[in-house]
Amino acid sequence: MESSPPLSPTSKKIALRKSHRAARAEHVASLPQGMRALVLNRPPAPVAEMIPEGLTIGLYAPVGDEAPAFGWARWLSEHGRNIALPWFAARESAMEFREWANPFDEEQLTLGPWGALQPLASAKAVVPAILVVPLLAFTAQGHRLGQGGGHYDRWLDANPDVPAIGLAWDCQLAETLPVEAHDRILDAVVTPTRIYEGEI
Repeated sequence: MESSPPLSPTSKKIALRKSHRAARAEHVASLPQGMRALVLNRPPAPVAEMIPEGLTIGLYAPVGDEAPAFGWARWLSEHGRNIALPWFAARESAMEFREWANPFDEEQLTLGPWGALQPLASAKAVVPAILVVPLLAFTAQGHRLGQGGGHYDRWLDANPDVPAIGLAWDCQLAETLPVEAHDRILDAVVTPTRIYEGEI
């Protein structure tokens, strides 16, 4: 009997997304509600030093069990940084970023076509100087497994000089991940307990 051909990196990623999504959900469900509100409420000092004042930082509106990013948004805004979030005109549109002028006011956000909160269409379009990205899994070397839509991969490919920092729960660390040519190694990944610096 012939053995099955090895899975392609794309096929491996599909299987890994399912298992990592389930593990993340189990981890988040186990956290006391009070603890969830306290973790990742500000960037650790070494990461804050990587983000000079006056810059526009691209963050994300967390969906489901993704690591919370709005604590960072508020802290960075209070400390002289501008905040932007992904914005989509429609599901088939490319990801853009628009300014979130006041991260303490979620009424400035609306539900986007992918189910995440995003700035209003009238918000100023911007290009972040640094991008903070969500993920399903990561390695200590900075490889990232995303949701599979490719929005961040395409945006980072179009903006190769913009550093990218991952935000994750500790349980999302993987020993290895399949890597494809378009995958960008993250400059760092921050969890509630550690900072991992990518091999760039």
